[in-house]
Amino acid sequence: MKSHRTDLRSIARRAMIERGLLPDFSGAALAELARIQTAATDRHSNIRDLTGLLWASIDNDDSRDLDQLTVAEPRPDRSVKVLVAIADVDALVTKDSPLDDHAKHNTTSVYTAGEMFPMLPEKLSTDLTSLGEGQNRLAIVAEMIIAGDGAVLGSSLFRALVRNQAKLAYNSVAAWIAGNGPEPERVKNVPGLDEQLRLQDQVAQRLKARRHEQGSLSLETIEPRAVFDGEALTGLRVEEKNRAKELIEDFMIAANQATVAYLRAKGIPSFRRILRSPERWQRIMEVAARVGEPLPPEPDSRALETFLVKRQKADPLRFPDLSLAIVKLIGRGEYVVDQSKGDSPEHFGLAVRGYTHSTAPNRRFPDLITQRLIKAAMAGEPTPYKPEELKYLADHCTEKEDDAEKVERRLRKSAAALLLESRIGQRFDSIVTGASDRGTWVRLFEPPVEGRLVTGERGLDVGDRARVELVSTDVERGYIDFVRVGS
Repeated sequence: MKSHRTDLRSIARRAMIERGLLPDFSGAALAELARIQTAATDRHSNIRDLTGLLWASIDNDDSRDLDQLTVAEPRPDRSVKVLVAIADVDALVTKDSPLDDHAKHNTTSVYTAGEMFPMLPEKLSTDLTSLGEGQNRLAIVAEMIIAGDGAVLGSSLFRALVRNQAKLAYNSVAAWIAGNGPEPERVKNVPGLDEQLRLQDQVAQRLKARRHEQGSLSLETIEPRAVFDGEALTGLRVEEKNRAKELIEDFMIAANQATVAYLRAKGIPSFRRILRSPERWQRIMEVAARVGEPLPPEPDSRALETFLVKRQKADPLRFPDLSLAIVKLIGRGEYVVDQSKGDSPEHFGLAVRGYTHSTAPNRRFPDLITQRLIKAAMAGEPTPYKPEELKYLADHCTEKEDDAEKVERRLRKSAAALLLESRIGQRFDSIVTGASDRGTWVRLFEPPVEGRLVTGERGLDVGDRARVELVSTDVERGYIDFVRVGS
């Protein structure tokens, strides 16, 4: 029997190499890995023992590289103390070691339908530096006081020993919180965890509401994930937002801001994650005007968010495609080095100032860099990176993140082509997702696959529905071609 997974793995490895990414660890990195046998157990006096708290992780069902734990404590004044623990990866992966060199080259884990290429070997990222259930692990903890209106009243960072009391999954937790599913078994089995999660959900919703009031953008794009039965590709599943994902997202955004505030207070230059004000605002205005919605002449995230919320309610079917168009017009995020002590560069999409990436050091190299800056600040030691080194790494991480995203996108297209290659001649209902001089693109309603319309595109525009017939696929390149049938 032909193995779809093997085919996709081969394409993924070729795509990695074409983009200058390393699919395998070097001999030196593997030799270093062999010498690491246990998790770090640093017990300096400045490390607090917080293993008794009701820490839990919430991630994808199959995730084992657990970077974060969360816990919350109500306070008498209706504010809530939120603690976010981040895995202390630097405790085992030292700067400029062979393992660090590999992580610095790729800068991120690359997740494809064929194979996952971890930034760090799985012996570390899914075990010795992962915040696995029932394991005592070192962590950097961000402590934040959240007011009843979602404002962050204060924050601090410190080192701690933590213990994950329950490994939970997004979908089952979200269904339970929303009243659409049973209480997860792990929640049942840990006394007090149900109340703990409901408190965290309430606080996260406050944080989210406040950000959206300030102009954080409500965007919803479709990124299908390959579904396998053994080695056979059987379908594509669209991952949807839910309350549990929002909980983690909102806490991580707050923790990232707390990290910047901490480093700024220490006078230490930091790695920032920014999304500049969109240069193509005029084109965004034109997109809004097509549906009768005016936007102001200068970039305004609050006005754009108001428009997005209105369109999501008015036309939920087409909203993912509108979101994708807006995402492309806003442009890409990037890493920069900022030593400013006043207002920081802004992240247009999140409508926040002073934002970094610090909460996923097993998966992203910028987070590991930030972790080292934090630990140096805590110890009163010189920063481990010189300013010119940080500048180079900011540019390098931006570039390699783009390469990784192109590999992941290429494999999503190859998986879609592979799924459809036996269905040449079949007809489908679709919606037009792109129409320009470069071509017309359609997305099928089921399966959620996008391809090019090679004939019959005349008169079609974004948002139109079309009946199409599949005429060809190219799995290696991820090409899918349709022709329009009917009117």
